[in-house]
Amino acid sequence: MKATWSGTLQFGLVALPIRLYTATEEHSVRLHEIHVADASRVEHRRYCKAEDREIPYEEVGRGFAMPDGSMVPLTPEDLARLPLPTKRVAEVLGFVEGRDIDPLSYGRPYYVGPGGPGADRPYALLVEALARTGYVAVAKLALRGRERLGLLRPHHGMLVLQTLLWQDELRDPGDLAPSTPVSDRELELAEALIRELTGIDVGQVHDEYAHALEQLVDAKITVGELAKPAEAAPAMDLMAALEESVRAAEQAHGRPSARPRP
Repeated sequence: MKATWSGTLQFGLVALPIRLYTATEEHSVRLHEIHVADASRVEHRRYCKAEDREIPYEEVGRGFAMPDGSMVPLTPEDLARLPLPTKRVAEVLGFVEGRDIDPLSYGRPYYVGPGGPGADRPYALLVEALARTGYVAVAKLALRGRERLGLLRPHHGMLVLQTLLWQDELRDPGDLAPSTPVSDRELELAEALIRELTGIDVGQVHDEYAHALEQLVDAKITVGELAKPAEAAPAMDLMAALEESVRAAEQAHGRPSARPRP
């Protein structure tokens, strides 16, 4: 894998050279934009308003927008001189328990690898210390064009860095949460259903979207359209739905009924 960031992890007086590697990749199916009238591909071109012409990629740069709308051009050399210590140093700010970090703030994960000679021993030490204490490290670094918080944790004998959103990037849900009370009986049935459905191997769950899209495309080519999907089952009374769900889960697992009785 190709490293996306290299620098030094600083915790206390220990300086550990590291490299970051993207830990995930998405296999999404991409649909292209077309002109509906003739199904031809739509292209997005780089257009300069001032010169009223299309420009090649080589003439595209980056700029900072001022309040009056004018642009201050910034070259790669300018950005390389950005006075930011975290460009090459990931500073550990402290250690916290993992449950103290709201999963809502989790961003992109990166594998952390030793970054040079002499890095193996302090790297292994930090992995083992975090694993033994159950703590995670919170660090700050500049990554992908901005400064970010990162959470360092052990994972199968190595370090993983998970970027974190800043607190002002988390939106207030307002009054989205319902205030409707639930009965003890409904709660008992819901807990029974959770117990029946406990345990799932997420590694055996697969994305079916690409296959469904292939079926749709094949049907469009051969017969013009795909059969209409089955409609959702009609809504049931909550209590009846819970009881039926628990009953079905018990039968699927071959266990005698353990449902709470009224």
